[in-house]
Amino acid sequence: MTSFLKLFRGIGFALVVAVLSWSGSSAVAQNANWWEGITGFGQPDFSGKKASLERTPPRQDTLNDLRPNDIPWRSDEMLAAMERAIAHYERIVNSGGWPVIPGTRMLRPGDDDERVGFLRRRLMVSGELARSAGTHSYTFDSIVEQAVVRFQENNGLRTTGRVDQPTLAALNMTAEERLAQLKINHGRILELVQQPPEDRYVLVNVPAFQLEAVERYQTVLRHRVIVGRQGRDTPSLKTMIRGLNFFPYWRVPDSVAKLDVFPRLVKEPGYLQQERIRVVSGDFNGPEIDPTSIDWSQADARVIKLKQDPGPQNALGLVRIDMQNEHGVYMHDTPMKPLFQQRARAFSAGCVRVQDVFQLVEWLARNEPGWETPGQVQAVLDMGQALDLKFSRPVPVYFAYITAWAEPDGRISFRPDIYRRDGAVAMADVFDPDAPPPPSAGLAP
Repeated sequence: MTSFLKLFRGIGFALVVAVLSWSGSSAVAQNANWWEGITGFGQPDFSGKKASLERTPPRQDTLNDLRPNDIPWRSDEMLAAMERAIAHYERIVNSGGWPVIPGTRMLRPGDDDERVGFLRRRLMVSGELARSAGTHSYTFDSIVEQAVVRFQENNGLRTTGRVDQPTLAALNMTAEERLAQLKINHGRILELVQQPPEDRYVLVNVPAFQLEAVERYQTVLRHRVIVGRQGRDTPSLKTMIRGLNFFPYWRVPDSVAKLDVFPRLVKEPGYLQQERIRVVSGDFNGPEIDPTSIDWSQADARVIKLKQDPGPQNALGLVRIDMQNEHGVYMHDTPMKPLFQQRARAFSAGCVRVQDVFQLVEWLARNEPGWETPGQVQAVLDMGQALDLKFSRPVPVYFAYITAWAEPDGRISFRPDIYRRDGAVAMADVFDPDAPPPPSAGLAP
């Protein structure tokens, strides 16, 4: 049966190649022409068959997604690295780009598949696979697996070592599209660099799901963040961080109440008591209402307000970073810390949740009188009482949308265009369908 399936697969692949070649514009023909032009080699030899490798167990995803150096996104060094990356990709485009990987079936370590030859060539051009690995083999060996992992790391994908659908979509973006993406993001970074210089600031790169705190032109802190899901986009903005709210109430925004909480209460009326959420009338300081007297399917968020008590269950966690802006978004702690272990972290209703937020809070507050000594933040937390700190020297903050960048060592990174702001280079959805967020992930800001 195995031999029959392999023979059938080979015949099917050959028919596809023949039909595409007859059309005169096939991806296969373009791939062959490109490869011969670059290396002088022809297509991989598919005439022979080799035994399939033994299946290897799926590798564990290691979350190695924070940038590895202290160079800020908003820097002349980043601009120079981007310009080198653009020149490199212009050479790739002028040489014919890279091959398309045909088909839609997943490729796994251990596979014996004609398409692996195309995968090898594709990874060689973008630099994840050494040219010495060869292109004539169609065996998905450990060397190819390691190259796929490097590609996934460079593209913000789950590092499974398998060519799943998100990875295939990223691999099959054309070199022209990637070049356009680099140029778009060069413009975004240039716009940031042209802002007046600041001694201290925070920058959140939304599609990279990470934050950097910058002091004297060097990144001193990096944090993973959770940002707004599609349809609840975290906006691009510049504003000032003006203070901290320890043990805050969560005043549920009207949009979150209407779209998320009210529908949930129709099915789960006990949710309010479970999460210590009060119902008040008119505004957030109005009189408390008995929730059992309300028809939640008809509730009006302009009249009925929800306010969550402070504490570990609070959607804002134990601290809110106050940054006034027209969008009503801010940064905060969260009780849902396991979500930081996801590689794609677009789960919120627009605000930014920060991993290890108290390290950032201590850095933000340390120039304030009485907060210079390390440990002051922990002392406030140990006290367990609400406290608002207003900054005498507000700290600038940027929410940026950078989907491609380059490191000084030459590594080039791309991230999914989660809000479809890159125009023609928007790629397919890359969120892992096997690891959806818990149902409560979208109820917090």
